[in-house]
Amino acid sequence: MALVEAIGQPLARPLRGACLAAGVIIGTALAFSPALFELSSRWLNQEEYSYGFLIPVVSLCLLWSRRQALRESIGQPSWCGPVLILAAGVMNFMGQLSSAVALSWIGIVVALVGNVLAIGGYRLLRASFFPIVFLLFATPLPNFLNSALTLQLQLVSSALGASFIRTAGIPVYLDGNIIDLGTYKLLIVEACSGLRYVFPLLSLSFLAAYVFHAPFWQRALLFLSSTPIAIGMNGLRIGILGVLVEYWGPEAADGALHLFEGWIIFVACAALLIAEMYLLALSSGKTLFQVLELPTPEAVAPSQTKRPGSIRPLAACCVLLAIAAVVAPNAQPPGAVEPRTRFVDFPNKIGLWHGRSVPLDAPTESILRADDYLLADYTSADGEGINFFVAYYGNLAGKKALHSPSDCIPAGGWAIVDRRGINRVHPLERVVVAKAGKKLLVYYWFDEQGKAVANEYLANFYRLTNSIVKRRSDAALIRLVTEISPNETEDSADNRLESFLQIAEPALANYLP
Repeated sequence: MALVEAIGQPLARPLRGACLAAGVIIGTALAFSPALFELSSRWLNQEEYSYGFLIPVVSLCLLWSRRQALRESIGQPSWCGPVLILAAGVMNFMGQLSSAVALSWIGIVVALVGNVLAIGGYRLLRASFFPIVFLLFATPLPNFLNSALTLQLQLVSSALGASFIRTAGIPVYLDGNIIDLGTYKLLIVEACSGLRYVFPLLSLSFLAAYVFHAPFWQRALLFLSSTPIAIGMNGLRIGILGVLVEYWGPEAADGALHLFEGWIIFVACAALLIAEMYLLALSSGKTLFQVLELPTPEAVAPSQTKRPGSIRPLAACCVLLAIAAVVAPNAQPPGAVEPRTRFVDFPNKIGLWHGRSVPLDAPTESILRADDYLLADYTSADGEGINFFVAYYGNLAGKKALHSPSDCIPAGGWAIVDRRGINRVHPLERVVVAKAGKKLLVYYWFDEQGKAVANEYLANFYRLTNSIVKRRSDAALIRLVTEISPNETEDSADNRLESFLQIAEPALANYLP
């Protein structure tokens, strides 16, 4: 009997540990199931994040390669594990309540760190830290950051593409994100911004820097160079496309050739990373294969490892199950607000101003994705004109994002001459833009459920707060534009916009909840 007990105790410990680890993993999947479903949906539907399915596979392979070290590094569990899991649960709850679902995705990684601490303590975390952190590269950016970055990269890629076309001896005119070849215009849309190269190449370069045994500055250079490589090669892709269109016609810009060309460019980006690693290794007097090695963490000697406990992993399981029980039924994203008056009924006559509604073109409307909008040209009795635009979003908890005019204006080929926040009528952003000798004065602000906010980042903060507290995520962008005539001052244009606002805003209040 004593012999059976002596054998049974060592067998029971691994079995108990395996059961607790399985409970923690299952609890994590249950607690973050809404966020995991949304994350996989982004991977499926957003091409720039389609590589996301590979990141967990790579992380699992890295963990498997160090399985012996992980097994021997299991030490005393830490109470910081359940605490971190609880913090991740709060992040998940806030992310699901609001439009900032990225909080939930980051919370998954935080929860995994907490799981490791709860199971095997800091020594186990040190052995598994890189594979866990690597999962962050599968996390999409928040919508407003993704939109802003996309617009900026569209402009950079357009400029690089036009430069490559000129280098080929073809005359070209660049107007924002439109490359005019004379007989054909290349519109550099969101899909051509280069993000679908930047994000996967960043994760690839991070992994490459990890296996690259070289001085820290070389590894940092390898990682940081991935972004300019991706952007530069995307510009080259656009340039090649322009040359093909010039000599072989517009059909060269469509179909399988466009897709195939994209894959070729990504493979070329990876080849440039390998070439960079080769040159850096050569500068140290080594070959490429001499500096490539998958790091294996040193395992903790069994004599130095304390006997694992079960209370902390059990506490982690309880916290995860509590999160699953609370978040799933209660953390529903904010819905749309009550029915409102649509802009189709907005008056065409405001005071002494007479307006005429203008529809947006189909490409702009598809990018804008507003639930309702107003675009009208108003003219005063003196012949002065103002373009009035309002975009309303009833629910920004999904994939929609409010585009800031400061990002969109350069896409039309306009250069920002002056930009500053003012507080004359209420807080708003004042921008002066110029193009081909023509100057415009632009006012814009964000309406966050009755509160005027000029700064887009502050507007996102209010949106997050309102979605949690008020259970609403509706917002609007208001923009006014007037031309600054050559014979008038900017102050005169300011007075024109301010006088129009004084009579337009009371009427606008009826259309914004």
